[in-house]
Amino acid sequence: MSSENANEEEHCCGSHETAETSTQQDPAPEPLVTEAEVKNGQKKVKIAVVGCSHGEMDAIYETMAMIEEKKGYKFDLLICCGDYQSVRNYGDLPHMSIPPKYRSLQTFYKYYSGEKKAPVLTVFIGGNHEASGYLCELPNGGWVAPNIFYMGFANCIQFAGLRIAGLSGIYSFGDFEYSHYERPAFEERDVKSAYHNPIDIMLTHDWPTGIPDHGDKEWLFRKKDLFEADHNSGKLGNPQGMKLIYECRPRYFLAAHLHIAFAALVPHKGSGSNRPQPTRFLSLDKPIPGRQFMQALEINVAEDAKMELSYDPHWLAILKNTDLLTVADKEKIVLPDRIGKEPCVYERKDFRPTEEELKEIEELGDLTIKTDTFRQTAPPLKEDSNSAKNVPPSAYYRNPQTAEFCQWLGIRDLNQMLIEKTSEYVGIPYYMCPQSDEVKPNQDDVDFGDDDFVIDRGHGTEEPASKRSKIEEEEEEQKEKEEEQTVTVEGEEAETE
Repeated sequence: MSSENANEEEHCCGSHETAETSTQQDPAPEPLVTEAEVKNGQKKVKIAVVGCSHGEMDAIYETMAMIEEKKGYKFDLLICCGDYQSVRNYGDLPHMSIPPKYRSLQTFYKYYSGEKKAPVLTVFIGGNHEASGYLCELPNGGWVAPNIFYMGFANCIQFAGLRIAGLSGIYSFGDFEYSHYERPAFEERDVKSAYHNPIDIMLTHDWPTGIPDHGDKEWLFRKKDLFEADHNSGKLGNPQGMKLIYECRPRYFLAAHLHIAFAALVPHKGSGSNRPQPTRFLSLDKPIPGRQFMQALEINVAEDAKMELSYDPHWLAILKNTDLLTVADKEKIVLPDRIGKEPCVYERKDFRPTEEELKEIEELGDLTIKTDTFRQTAPPLKEDSNSAKNVPPSAYYRNPQTAEFCQWLGIRDLNQMLIEKTSEYVGIPYYMCPQSDEVKPNQDDVDFGDDDFVIDRGHGTEEPASKRSKIEEEEEEQKEKEEEQTVTVEGEEAETE
């Protein structure tokens, strides 16, 4: 095992019934690093990593608590690698790409409603089994519950000086080149397509294509015999994931999706002292007894590093550079290449920020991610009645976190763009409703405009007249004109078509 990162440590953990010993018979992935003394001026940040969460937040936090009690320390951060399933209420279940018989509320709703609060700062990316309607409200990321942060469709954030990059969803050849256009009400096909600088930690839900070649693939194919054919044909995983490994050279690459624990080590080209450290890949299982679904990771950081989330300035600059690519209609996004063979909307071929562009980001001021911006958009579920009968799918909502972020950065607001496409199936956010007991934000802080909040009449809440959309006003004006054009012919009323 390489000793290049001998100042970091990983611990393998098993089911939520026992904090350290897994009941599975298969060998756990070899620890990727060894333990050593913390250097002067440094401290250890303790991170728990889980694979597919599948809404089992109670079980995950209970496992963490047992590890903390046994080891005598506290975790600073929890990272979840997709299939998080942030289901707020039964109305979110139809927005999940799962056969109806497998749709289950699980326990996230308790953290959304305020019944419980996450005991540790939690960060996650989206997978292919998500409450996609909710996550579509936060394309650039945001708090889905107090102390639980979703990284959006793609993102790079910082924690304690560590750069954490994330890419949500899984790879699909047929959807990869298309824009994000999906929102409730989802068509059956859209429920599926909605998910379709040195980096310290890279997160994706599915595996990079070709990663088995860098680990014990014989063992893997014995355990998962269907994987070998897909691997040999290049269909196992995301081909863009391996490109990310070679381009960004992250220290750690964490994934899930395939419900098996697997480790690999990807070397990078170079020689002598200039050779980059290898990327340590680790995928974990789902949180059920007897399966290895959690890993404890310790990384040395600066002693004065702040244990909080902040935006990465390079990523913010890239968002501004690529803003023109943000569209709300289903269309292919032709990305420019460095050779310039493909036609595209940009003449620019490389979106890595310049010094001038980074200075613009610096002028934004404090990049700390605010912790008090979470708002309940869908009605919270106060008590689980164990019955989802006659519950309509959740509406689509305007999320103030997305509005504030896009206004602050000066980029297009995809959440608003999708709202403006049609007023059908759009709801008034719960926190704005009279019956909401949530503290209302200062409306002067974020200018939502006159047309942002519209309501689908079928969802049971009367819309304030001041919040009606232009579309509805135009429809009423047209209706009045048609009534004026109604004529009487030979004593009978005839309505103009």
